[in-house]
Amino acid sequence: MRPRAEHSRPDFKRKNWLNLNGEWNFTFDDKDLGLKEKWFRSHSFPSKINVPYAFQTKLSGIEDTTFHDVFWYHRKFEVPEQWERNRVLLHFGAVDYRAAVWVNGEFAVSHEGGHTPFYVDITDLLIGNENDLVVRCEDFSTDLEQPRGKQFWEENSKDIFYTRTSGIWQTVWLENVGMSHLQRLKLTPDTEAGTICAEYVIDHPSPDQLIEMEITFKGQHIASTTVQVEQIPNKAVQTITLEDFQRGEGKHWSPEQPNLYDMTIRLTKAGEVLDEVSTYFGMRSITIQDGKVLLNGAPYYMKLVLDQGYYPESLLTAPDEAAIRKDIELTKAMGFNGVRKHQKVEEPLYLYWADKMGLLIWGEMANSHTYSDRSVARITSEWQEAVERDYNHPSIVVWVPLNESWGVPRLKKDLRHQQHALAMYHLTKSLDATRPVIANDGWEHVKSDILSIHDYEGEKEVLKNRYKSLESILSFMPSDRHLYIPGFSYDGEPIHVSEFGGIAFESGSQKGWGYTSASNEEDFIRRYEDVVSALLESPLVQGFCYTQLTDVEQEINGLLTYDRKPKAELDEIKRINTGNAKNVRK
Repeated sequence: MRPRAEHSRPDFKRKNWLNLNGEWNFTFDDKDLGLKEKWFRSHSFPSKINVPYAFQTKLSGIEDTTFHDVFWYHRKFEVPEQWERNRVLLHFGAVDYRAAVWVNGEFAVSHEGGHTPFYVDITDLLIGNENDLVVRCEDFSTDLEQPRGKQFWEENSKDIFYTRTSGIWQTVWLENVGMSHLQRLKLTPDTEAGTICAEYVIDHPSPDQLIEMEITFKGQHIASTTVQVEQIPNKAVQTITLEDFQRGEGKHWSPEQPNLYDMTIRLTKAGEVLDEVSTYFGMRSITIQDGKVLLNGAPYYMKLVLDQGYYPESLLTAPDEAAIRKDIELTKAMGFNGVRKHQKVEEPLYLYWADKMGLLIWGEMANSHTYSDRSVARITSEWQEAVERDYNHPSIVVWVPLNESWGVPRLKKDLRHQQHALAMYHLTKSLDATRPVIANDGWEHVKSDILSIHDYEGEKEVLKNRYKSLESILSFMPSDRHLYIPGFSYDGEPIHVSEFGGIAFESGSQKGWGYTSASNEEDFIRRYEDVVSALLESPLVQGFCYTQLTDVEQEINGLLTYDRKPKAELDEIKRINTGNAKNVRK
């Protein structure tokens, strides 16, 4: 199989970059001897691995799902001679869970957090045309303090947990920059004012530099500005007015019309371009008013599907860019306007195509499964990195730091667990004031902007009666849990059933389970229409998320099989989702 060669960050792209995916040398270090024996300087790595696929996967070329908690990667690389800038950055999209990196035997960087990126300037460590790159990884298989999401802490998958993804699982690449370059960019649209606010950080700024920003839409000039760089502080803010919005012709972003504005940012000095970055943004707002979610100022019914983001031959890593696009195409073809990415911080390439093709995303953190000071520190740090990385994507409309009290199992009675859930809510709001936040999805809410409920009832009449009145909704106890813990109560938030359905239907050879079962395709469609129409007919429910998009390992409750084959006609699912049944609210 050809290595994944696409750029990992189309939302922050420079001209000069080099993909380092492909064949690397590899070895397990089950006795943890590598550091003592200085493998980062010289060692024979007997195996080969196809980066960025985890060693547990078929596409890695290894496919070993037994426990290996320490392991090493090695490859040689050359920096292209034609690169004109004087600095070289080494980027890792994500390494699960802890990584240490050496270049030519010299330590370069370490990072903890399995779902977020990191990079390092390796210019001063380069020694010529051919260079050595070594990565040591730790991913402790049974560590429940580690944010791991659905990655199981036993060797064999079962119940709702799946095979682990260890080590490098997103793209590795080099990037050519100058000493002064754009380090960070945060874009905040204001659809009412017709402006985009750009907060940026420049590495090694100087007052004789200029920042030029140019905005276009489908090649047509919209706005531009040039400002002098501020040396101290090196973080600056620039608000740009979009001329088409001023004329009343502005293009909003939505799933139905995923309009994106292109943006080029140049750092210059005396007419010389020191750095140039290409990005984009969407002009859209997501707000809450009178118990409804508003998209661009109008009530919007979210019809989501739960997406675990797993693939049969590559687990958490999409096999290629085409597979990402296919998942989004199938999702939209079934009449869904969004996905809840479940217990996975999805890779930026998926978010790019969701932006481009028009798909709402609930961005969710992978949770730990026990509570401790260490688990709090880990999830807090990694979640901040995730929100910072993904802030600019218009497709992300809701943040979900915690799910079903995972990592806070004594939320009802333990004040520390309550304060942690509250802290995650307020931390997220402090990082992003533009999106709703659900502190703990499904039940046992503390402070949340949406009342989200998990409900796997399969009978239509039961669901209709449950969601016909506020009193019946608030008295419901999913999995014998209260919707709110003592001291917190409903305050008019929009009501979303953010997990439901989960109908098992065996289509093909894969065996497994679901929350209810269908005997054949006709029965499957009947059951699906029962649960979906019951929610669409509710006068109070403002959105739903069906479990789930695909089968995953031992779960066969997907609308698609694990290898993405539809279990029913896509148009039939779409008909039900769009409410084209009698008496169903559209």
